[in-house]
Amino acid sequence: MKKLSLLAVTLFISTLISCGGGAGKQPANAKGFSEIEKELKSKFGDNAYFTDISIIHNKTIGNMISTTVTDAPESLAMGQWTMSQGVWNQTSDITLEIPEGTKAADFMFQLDDKINLSKLGGLIEKSKEQLTAEKNIENPSLTMAHIYFPKNGDVSKAEYYVKLEPENGGTTFTFSYTLDGELIKMDY
Repeated sequence: MKKLSLLAVTLFISTLISCGGGAGKQPANAKGFSEIEKELKSKFGDNAYFTDISIIHNKTIGNMISTTVTDAPESLAMGQWTMSQGVWNQTSDITLEIPEGTKAADFMFQLDDKINLSKLGGLIEKSKEQLTAEKNIENPSLTMAHIYFPKNGDVSKAEYYVKLEPENGGTTFTFSYTLDGELIKMDY
């Protein structure tokens, strides 16, 4: 019986270690944001439709995720959800209004090859390197990463946003990128 209990405890600890601490503790890089995408797909399904996704990083709490999502775009009903410290909460219900003769899905995006969090995580890494090289800021930290999807549904105008600041606070630097990862501008 003691061997069985020891085995169960060992398996439990191994599972916790292999999970990497959940979406809230993932690093701000391509691999970490890929894990956050897996968390979103696990929570809302592989075929979920989104109008926005934001990841806010707080040194004390970790990553907080905010999203507006549905699994049935034709219903025009969406939910706003937040995840903080590993706990998901729905904060509100939303009903979309779209122009007559259009499809709701045209005003939403899915996490796939064209729009994905792994790409966003890679752009965070690229932004940190640029900030260190151009502004001599060592160890800039993520404050927010966001997928912007235009309200008119024009996917060609969708963008990735990355906000960084010096490790000990100060000026916020905002980077915006096309979906292909081309820098549109850096602002502060």
